[in-house]
Amino acid sequence: MKVIQHSAEKLSSALVSNSQDVAKIYTKYTTEERRLLEQGFHPGKPDSLFHPITLHSDSDWMLAHPEEPQDFESFYRDPYRRIPNAGHNTIYIQTIGSFGEAGAQTDQYVEWLRDYCQAFFYGLSVKLLPAVTVSETGCTFRVNSNSHNLQILTGDLLRFLENKKPKDAFCIVGITMIDLYPNDSWNFVFGQASLCQGMGVFSFARYDDNFYTRSYAGRLKKQLMPRQGDYSVFEGYYTPPISSTLLLRSCKTMTHEIGHMFGVKHCQWMNCVMQGSNHLEESDRRPLDFCPICLHKLHVSVRFKIAERYKALLRWMEVDQSQTSQPEAASACYAAPQFPKPIEDFHISKLWLCRCLDILESNKI
Repeated sequence: MKVIQHSAEKLSSALVSNSQDVAKIYTKYTTEERRLLEQGFHPGKPDSLFHPITLHSDSDWMLAHPEEPQDFESFYRDPYRRIPNAGHNTIYIQTIGSFGEAGAQTDQYVEWLRDYCQAFFYGLSVKLLPAVTVSETGCTFRVNSNSHNLQILTGDLLRFLENKKPKDAFCIVGITMIDLYPNDSWNFVFGQASLCQGMGVFSFARYDDNFYTRSYAGRLKKQLMPRQGDYSVFEGYYTPPISSTLLLRSCKTMTHEIGHMFGVKHCQWMNCVMQGSNHLEESDRRPLDFCPICLHKLHVSVRFKIAERYKALLRWMEVDQSQTSQPEAASACYAAPQFPKPIEDFHISKLWLCRCLDILESNKI
């Protein structure tokens, strides 16, 4: 196991910048906001809100995929990074394929994801596009030779999303419960994005706790070699049951990938939702939220109040579980089935948000 521990001076430079013009941006934060962000100068200290990155094996992302660290200044000066504006300020979510057998429950699951994304990228609008079947995308697919499950080609899905992207979109992201692969030489990929075009697609298939077992229900019972274009193989195909763990992992992946749309690269400064991950164990070690450096990057793009963003996330985790996530549903003539939001696995993040708000609101009587 290896701990990546940067000096306070290096972390301060990465957050604030040594360039006078860029450093001026940081001075616009309130005293309480700076107190919160500067907790990141000493990650891992007792009672610290932030922690250093811990690498557990050579297969972890940072060792397998060496990258140049992106500090705030390099992010801010990047001429290609995308910034939301009045004409392009909506994040669109496109579901692809089945999300389970219980239609009302899976509809609500996707709405929970939308609501979480709305809170996470506080200040932007997040909308759901009508769901599409796999056949409607016209994508290439295969059977994985190792796991014997169905997979669809990410490049084809990105081309489909490009044609579906609304004019007011800041970005469009596709989500699916079917496994993905980027090309024939790769075993799988959790997701893939085209940052310059504001598109991404990612799968939650491997977030089923049983995915890597021989009893995984998504394994094809016989060695099928489906013909390209015959999408009947996806009819009734297995999708993981909705659980608190699946919801947590889904929220984490979705916000990580959308974070890339803003030009935020993989974080190498401290434990952060923007860290890369090569496998599920590594992904599970990431927290749900940004480190101070990555939060500063998003903040300069969206201009929210940090405390209001944290409160929105906290409300999502504390929502009355007897209520639907769509307020208008309460007055509808037909009462849709109610499903409690499975937020048990969000408990640690909830406590973390409360600690952050304690700092941000410390000047209040």
